[in-house]
Amino acid sequence: MTDAYTVLARCYDRLTADVDYEKWADYVERHFRRCRRPVRTVVELGCGTGSLAALLARRGYAVTAVDLSSDMLAAAEQKCRGLDVQLVCQDMSRLALRSPADAAVSCLDSVNYVTRPAALRRTFRRVRQALSPGGLFLFDAKTPAALEGADGQTYLDEDEGLFCVWRGEYSPKRRVCGYGLDLFVREEDGSWSRGGEYHEEYAYTPEELEGFLREAGFSKIKRYGDKTMSAPREGAQRVFFAAEKER
Repeated sequence: MTDAYTVLARCYDRLTADVDYEKWADYVERHFRRCRRPVRTVVELGCGTGSLAALLARRGYAVTAVDLSSDMLAAAEQKCRGLDVQLVCQDMSRLALRSPADAAVSCLDSVNYVTRPAALRRTFRRVRQALSPGGLFLFDAKTPAALEGADGQTYLDEDEGLFCVWRGEYSPKRRVCGYGLDLFVREEDGSWSRGGEYHEEYAYTPEELEGFLREAGFSKIKRYGDKTMSAPREGAQRVFFAAEKER
């Protein structure tokens, strides 16, 4: 199995067809409207195939879309062609922008895929440096309860030309949930090809994430439920954070 998104990139949009990116964009914009400074430039960390970046660009934002996978960015390039989107192949823990952004977003638990706490702490510091004074940092994370609940679970996704099996395994010692996946794809000649990948997510507690934000110099840190504007409920599977860089 490969540990990058080389195999998954070609099928990612088909496997995530149930993700309502319009709803995610609506939620991001609700937070933008709450900002004390107008949001015109946005950096998205872990942009994947560019679905959210393309939506935000169509809504009038200038977007810098960052991802570590060149294969995912190749798919994003097709989707974002002709839009005000700059694609950057970069490790988010080494984020470096040419000019400051008004807001930074990271959606669909991208921060969980940073499996070394030191790297995530460095990421938050880099994000703060990349923001203009008063800039917003908005991201979501799966909670430990969500990742622990994936242990031993098997997930199936399929259509006429695609079959994908995911298997989750949680390690309490490492605080990591690993996903081994097998992909079977029908090629143009009717044959089937098989590929596999392995991905990991780290179980950060909300308290740890808030501590990392404060350590990086963010203020006015707030937690929200899954795409809500109210506090997360006990046992939440996903928590959103909004933090501000001081003016």
